[in-house]
Amino acid sequence: MRREPTARQLRLATELRRLREAAGLTAREAAAMLGVSPAQITHIESGLAGVSEKRLRRLASHYACSDEDFIAALTSMATDRTRGWWEEYRGLLPNAFLDLSELEHHSTFLSEVSVVFVPGLLQTEAYARALFSSRVPELTAEELEMRVRHRMARQKITVPYEVLVHEAALRIRVSDRAAWRAQLLRLVELSEAEHVTLRVIPFDLDGFSRASSTMTYAGGPVPKLDTVVRDAPHGSVFIDSEAQLSAYRTRFRRVEAVSLDPIRSGDFIHRLTKEL
Repeated sequence: MRREPTARQLRLATELRRLREAAGLTAREAAAMLGVSPAQITHIESGLAGVSEKRLRRLASHYACSDEDFIAALTSMATDRTRGWWEEYRGLLPNAFLDLSELEHHSTFLSEVSVVFVPGLLQTEAYARALFSSRVPELTAEELEMRVRHRMARQKITVPYEVLVHEAALRIRVSDRAAWRAQLLRLVELSEAEHVTLRVIPFDLDGFSRASSTMTYAGGPVPKLDTVVRDAPHGSVFIDSEAQLSAYRTRFRRVEAVSLDPIRSGDFIHRLTKEL
């Protein structure tokens, strides 16, 4: 039994529950099919217990799920025993930090809208340190260094990453002038990486309100397993319902359509560096 399932384990549990409910079966009926107690199904569907590949495929068959790609993706989630680099921070950082790292690691692509701050995956060490230093209540020196180190480790992703950064995030200085100029130059450098597409959302868009909040869209092995991450006062919120995923996909494409293209975005950031 797990005490604190990860977001990935909870997502698997949620998908198994959704399959059962779509089949119109109760937890007791599913348990009878497997020859286990109803409590075991409850534990599996709450992420407190794992499930073997054999049992997962039996459940999928009972639930009349014929999407083999989806079943294979769920099986991979259920049987993956890889210990990710983020596990070294378990018990040292809030679980939300680790869940985000795990999500990014398993993503097939990442799309992000950032309004107030430079996205964590593109931050310099000085920028990240200044940002964490402004936290209330104040972090200890050890906590600060640990969060900065974790943020830098997250930046090793190589999947396609499209990020839309609002001009506000490019002008708000979270640190001194020298560090801020270094951050802008870092953005220009990263925008030339093969897997990164950087677009700027300028201030001078008439009546534009679609980029009013930050979001990260993480692609799963199949579209059904995509995830949206939103910031909230109490931490990150993971969104995975089909209707909401569809809405966020549409929202991202609308923001993308009015953003500057990558070349103009690079020129835009270059001009900002010259102002400093």
